[in-house]
Amino acid sequence: MPTAVLTRAALWTRRLPVVVGVAAWAWGAVGAAQAQTGIYTCVDAQGRRITSDRPIRECIDREQRELNPSGSLKRVVPPVPTAEELAREEARKRAEAEALAKQREERRKEQLLLMRFPTPEAHQRARSEALHQVQDVIDVVRKRAAELDRQRLDIEAELEFYKRDPNKAPEWLKRRQADNAQQRASQAQYLDDQAREKTRINARFDEELKLLQRLWAEQPGR
Repeated sequence: MPTAVLTRAALWTRRLPVVVGVAAWAWGAVGAAQAQTGIYTCVDAQGRRITSDRPIRECIDREQRELNPSGSLKRVVPPVPTAEELAREEARKRAEAEALAKQREERRKEQLLLMRFPTPEAHQRARSEALHQVQDVIDVVRKRAAELDRQRLDIEAELEFYKRDPNKAPEWLKRRQADNAQQRASQAQYLDDQAREKTRINARFDEELKLLQRLWAEQPGR
């Protein structure tokens, strides 16, 4: 056999294990890639069962099943939501977020209220102080109303001179009478407003007390 032929044969013999190894590696890589590839299956709107190696467009609006190469279930792919479904989901998430924010805000207010009124006595003192401030205003208004009533009597006494002919009463006295009547009406209205304010204060403290009674009861050691 010629020397050149022997040399090529020897080289092929030496390279054969390498070629076989590369082929085996390539086959293994292909097999591994196939093992990682899922199989998608579904039934479309026309009732046809479709199988593919990727998500099936014809079944985008329905559930698809992704199978392992062995045929076992890998996962269930849900349908792509419609615009209406997305809008509903977005509205649901927004409502949940708003409810959570409201709950946190209410809890924050509860903690502030509890810090302000740690005991029933502290809350009662605050109620009394608030009512006392309004009562002080009422007392001042009543004094002013009493003064206006005395002025009214003086004005009426002066008008007695013109009882037979009220048209002869001087304009300054008429203006004084009208001004007195207007001020007395304003004071009466202000007294009514302060009475409503006392009612509002009591209602607010009553509402706070109901909440505080629960908060106090939830505190450790009570």
